[in-house]
Amino acid sequence: MKEFTSCKMATQHCITNKYFALAHLYSDEKTMDMHIHDCCEIYYSISGGKQFLIDNQFYDIEPGDIFFINQYESHYLTQVDTGIHERIVISVHPDYLRELSSAHTDLSYCFTHRFDGFPHKLHLDSEMSKRFIYLIHKIADSEGFGYDLMERAMFTDLMVFLNRSFYEFCHSKPMEEAVVTNHAQVDDMLTYINRNISEDLTLETLSSHFHLSSSYLCRIFKSTTGTTINKYITARRITIAKSLLNEGLSVTEACDRCGFNDYSNFLKSFTKAVGISPKKYAQFNS
Repeated sequence: MKEFTSCKMATQHCITNKYFALAHLYSDEKTMDMHIHDCCEIYYSISGGKQFLIDNQFYDIEPGDIFFINQYESHYLTQVDTGIHERIVISVHPDYLRELSSAHTDLSYCFTHRFDGFPHKLHLDSEMSKRFIYLIHKIADSEGFGYDLMERAMFTDLMVFLNRSFYEFCHSKPMEEAVVTNHAQVDDMLTYINRNISEDLTLETLSSHFHLSSSYLCRIFKSTTGTTINKYITARRITIAKSLLNEGLSVTEACDRCGFNDYSNFLKSFTKAVGISPKKYAQFNS
């Protein structure tokens, strides 16, 4: 299998072919705001970094950390500490995961098992990391007669390994230990925004609720998360809108339920973030 040199190319290959794709990256790509994909993402850090913001949860990134992000979760990677930013990113189409799963084994478990305090992050120790890298190399090196079956077999082995590790971690470790927040005020802001995402969330509303100036709120939010309050709110609302459209709600209902008061702004923002209009997205995923 070809290893892509950018997340964008890997994601596009995954979506177009309803398959999976690998990207082995060594340097930063163009900085992205809070964003979402139509495929699931596995992010394995080799060099470590600074911080991940996934929905409303912060995570420090250390070498050996692996993150599981589904197609509805907005995420943002802040600037890394070192010049080298080596990581492996796997994009997986949800339909392909369902195809590989059985009545007894759900290979999308690590992407769909969600609850309060849930950890998106799992740390792979030395032996687990060796196994992960070994399977990645086996997938990437698949060629010749039967390469497609070998590729599928190795990827299935990888997903069983990761889901088993994820399951054991979730049932053996207190959830509160997994999340790292670096700023109590911003943590409170994220909690408030997510609890009131369908309401009219303006800077004035937040400023009044927290009894802080809007300029101070903007400054600490940007310095802590790496993105602005408005961009974060928009990304979260689009994430929710995608989920609602997949549930069968109309475009108008999704617009109202996720907090967009302006229908034209919803169409513009959704299309820019997802790549297609809400109507086409709903038809494509029905």
